[in-house]
Amino acid sequence: MILAAGRGERMRPLTDDTPKPLLKIGRRSLIEHHLQALRAAGVRDVVVNLSWLGEQIRAAVGDGARLSLAVRYTEEGPVPLETGGGIFNALPLLGAEPFIVVNGDVWTDYPFTRLALAHDATAHLVLVPNPAHHVQGDFSLDGGRVVHRRGQTYTFAGIAVYHPQFFAGCKAGRFPLLPLLQHAIDARSVSGEVYEGAWSDVGTPQRLAQLQARTD
Repeated sequence: MILAAGRGERMRPLTDDTPKPLLKIGRRSLIEHHLQALRAAGVRDVVVNLSWLGEQIRAAVGDGARLSLAVRYTEEGPVPLETGGGIFNALPLLGAEPFIVVNGDVWTDYPFTRLALAHDATAHLVLVPNPAHHVQGDFSLDGGRVVHRRGQTYTFAGIAVYHPQFFAGCKAGRFPLLPLLQHAIDARSVSGEVYEGAWSDVGTPQRLAQLQARTD
């Protein structure tokens, strides 16, 4: 699943007329970069959630056939369901097995073939060294398990694997992902890894320009 429903407030005015996943790094949009990387890793079925200017994403990506993918969409309406609600809403299309979720507004060369979910985990997070705009980080690691911040911290890369069981007990509607993660972390059911390759949270026009300058 590629999360593509956000408004992109911090990217305005660029996102006033263009949804953030369609912003380009070099000759490819952010979402196309993800789609090609997922295909290279053997993924064939992709779900994309839509809200702000979602018709543009649907028009650009289509059914995915030109990328040898099968792409389907979930429509969230004018008010997006946040990350937790958006994934939960897409569960009927994602099936009964663990699935990948990647934020549509990050850029990375992470090899998706590395992703795996342990038999005793309900989620696996990819973490990265803390960028300058987020020096406090999000989580720490302890023996391959994600724990709350202590000592060395890392930033959640917006790349993860979830088992549908992770969302057990949730109800349809708008809700964030973080409380679910915190509950699962307390249960020691979230594994993690640190990726030190290329990664950027394309969250502001300035960071977009810096990334474009590095990758041109």
